[in-house]
Amino acid sequence: MPVKPEPASALFTGPFALATLSAPGGPEFPALVTPDGQALDLRDAFGDERLTVLDVLDRWETALPQLRALAADPGPARTAVTDLRVHAPVAPRQVFQSGANYRQHVIDLHVAHRVPGDDRPESERRAEAAEIMDRRAAEDLPYVFIGLPTSITGPYDDVVLPAWADKPDWELELAVVIGKPAHRVPVEDAPGYIAGYTIANDLTDRATVFRRDMPQIGTDWLRSKNAPGFTPLGPWIVPARSIADPDDLRVRLTLNSETMQDESTKDMIFKVARMVSYVSQTARLLPGDLVLTGSPAGNGIHWGRLLRDGDVMEGTVTGLGVQRTRCVAEGAA
Repeated sequence: MPVKPEPASALFTGPFALATLSAPGGPEFPALVTPDGQALDLRDAFGDERLTVLDVLDRWETALPQLRALAADPGPARTAVTDLRVHAPVAPRQVFQSGANYRQHVIDLHVAHRVPGDDRPESERRAEAAEIMDRRAAEDLPYVFIGLPTSITGPYDDVVLPAWADKPDWELELAVVIGKPAHRVPVEDAPGYIAGYTIANDLTDRATVFRRDMPQIGTDWLRSKNAPGFTPLGPWIVPARSIADPDDLRVRLTLNSETMQDESTKDMIFKVARMVSYVSQTARLLPGDLVLTGSPAGNGIHWGRLLRDGDVMEGTVTGLGVQRTRCVAEGAA
């Protein structure tokens, strides 16, 4: 069974958040959730039985005032979130994943992912990585690739570890949720295209990151990152205006209650607005799309401890709530 969410005095920052929920045996529905853990079915409020969170994001500019009014109105009947199942908050059309965006994290990965034949000492490779990061921040561009929406799962769902994944690893991240179409957006305008933020754990099989059969090809993100359920998402989408500074949030992941990642988004090489602007220079971002902003230092490959059957990961980002997922070996789910 999935790990159940625990009640909390305040689930997130701000007056409300969006979620996708379901009653036992019932269909998924979009919900407005208040920080005290009460959920309002938005199908009734919007008069649309087929409404989804993606539909709400498609009309975000007009929906936002209505959502604020609903959050402030104690009248409509609500249900405790603890009596409902929490799913991934949105089913995005597109997922953009970011690599190498935390300075310390990239230095650690540079050392861990040694190219075959590179026998230099660790100190030399670490110094080289630090120099590269300084140059990237000053001169280069973000590193973004495409993920699959089918890898997304709920914030409390079990994560199935495929039998072929020899080195499954965690990567907790701040995820940006787009609120209106964006194409070739300047950095200074990018915040206006963000509906809100949520939490993503962008799992990676380290054993398949690089193609050993054809090393000149480089990274294989399809195989290493896109197994079903490899992107736990949520629990909530917290509106952007409730987050004072996305470039100063604490990203923290524990494994079986032991802290593995604990870093501020201040360590990001390319900040949130720069990431959104960069992706929009090539792609046309759509409402509900996700832009994952990278993961900080402290992955399993750094600790020499990868994910195993029975492990429980708990991830938090300041103001965005908590996700809690259990790992299950394929065939044991």
